[in-house]
Amino acid sequence: MNALNLAVIVVYLVVIAWIGLRLSGKQKSSRDYFVGEGRMPWWTVCFSVIATETSVLTVISIPGGAYTDQGFGNVELALGYIIGRTVVAIVLIPLYKRGGFVSAYQYLELRFGRYLQGVASITFVFTRLLAEGVRLFASAIPIKLLLSEFGLDIGYGVIIVVLTLLTVVYTYLGGIKAVIWTDAVQMGLYLVGAIVAICVLTGHVGASGWSDALHSDKFRVFDTDFGLAHILTNSFALPTAIIGGAIFAMASHGSDQLIVQRILATRSLRDSQKAMIGSGIFVAIQFAAFSLVGALLWSYNGGKSPKELGLSSSDDLYPNFILHGLPVVISGLLVAGILGAAMGSLSSALNSMANSTVADIIRSFTRKEIADDTLLKLARIMTLVWAVLMAVFAMGFSATTGNVYLTALAIAGYTYGALLGAFLLGRLVSRANQFDAVVAFVVTVIVMTLVVRVVKIDVTVAGATTSKAIAAQWLVPIGVLVTLVVGGLTSRFHPAPAPTPPKEPVEVAA
Repeated sequence: MNALNLAVIVVYLVVIAWIGLRLSGKQKSSRDYFVGEGRMPWWTVCFSVIATETSVLTVISIPGGAYTDQGFGNVELALGYIIGRTVVAIVLIPLYKRGGFVSAYQYLELRFGRYLQGVASITFVFTRLLAEGVRLFASAIPIKLLLSEFGLDIGYGVIIVVLTLLTVVYTYLGGIKAVIWTDAVQMGLYLVGAIVAICVLTGHVGASGWSDALHSDKFRVFDTDFGLAHILTNSFALPTAIIGGAIFAMASHGSDQLIVQRILATRSLRDSQKAMIGSGIFVAIQFAAFSLVGALLWSYNGGKSPKELGLSSSDDLYPNFILHGLPVVISGLLVAGILGAAMGSLSSALNSMANSTVADIIRSFTRKEIADDTLLKLARIMTLVWAVLMAVFAMGFSATTGNVYLTALAIAGYTYGALLGAFLLGRLVSRANQFDAVVAFVVTVIVMTLVVRVVKIDVTVAGATTSKAIAAQWLVPIGVLVTLVVGGLTSRFHPAPAPTPPKEPVEVAA
């Protein structure tokens, strides 16, 4: 039976690589490699955005969170994400599309200069390397569980290397087109997997199981505890989820090249906006589906804790059910869906990091004009370089414990505020120049490092007082505020720049 599951997974890996290469075609230019010449259908881009941000962290952590104490809090968080993505669609995407950019950070070069573009790009690739290292390690969790069913005790390091090699094949050859098409297929697979799990669990627990979960507060969406300490430290407090979540989404989807690159691959500005807003709506549906899996798993397991079930953490609950609670072949397909989530986020990260390295760092700091075929070769070389480094960093994270989803959010907190703040500084403070922006950017990263690592808030729960870190959603607005204040203050120490005639925007060809 396990051999059949393994066969399903192997077939899936071969087919997904073939689909990516088949649909991407031969890459003829660096622009084709990075943004598909701006000709991708909006719905595939929408699905690619969702697959890019989902990863294994969502697939295993959201059911685990709903099982324990979060309920449907991620759906509440998604409402804030929809608001933030709508703002990005209206305010930032027109700048990128009309400028004909292949990178979000080209706007920073246009507004401030190439040095800030380089600083932002270096910050992006370093942060993405850390965050994707966590994601890549998370993807090894269900795979290790599967291999243990065969009595094979294979370490996380071997699994990480093999998964990276499989993903880099179609990413290296097919560029962004291969990434987007495979993302769309992979998103469909893991979402169908969640629906199948819901149907099977419903068959096991029946109406009484739904009722038990409902009365145990597993379906709670809104956290209405408005205590200040709770709001500042809990990601699912209502103001944190809506306000903090909206600003977080503005940073993650408006200033992070990982997402912006996909949006730039659409045919028109309107298509880009539909893909961005549509991704927020689909993410809310996806969060609801995975939260429902967690609630039904709670009924299925009789409310037992992960430790009582012999599991190390809540992240193991959904993979464990897939392997032991589903029929043969179906369980193989669902594990393949988890692999799809892992490969989707990994391939997206590799392509966007190669893009940013070539478009924002190498091309910006090279005095001579680089031929396009050379840029294409450099893009492929950097894809391989980042793949190796990603695997190394993932192995470094293999010793971490706890919820991997929250670990990734904390990593983003170091830099997302500075990235979004730089864009807003360019839009809101007209007298700010490149020196102001670079100083504000560097100061913000330093301040946010102290906030993430040092600042704690005392929270009293059931009579016991504990110290907690600031919720990840508040890290972005704090960083944005620091950037705007520092950049605004330094801009007062020099004369306002002379007005320059506006440049005519360059429309991207349909």
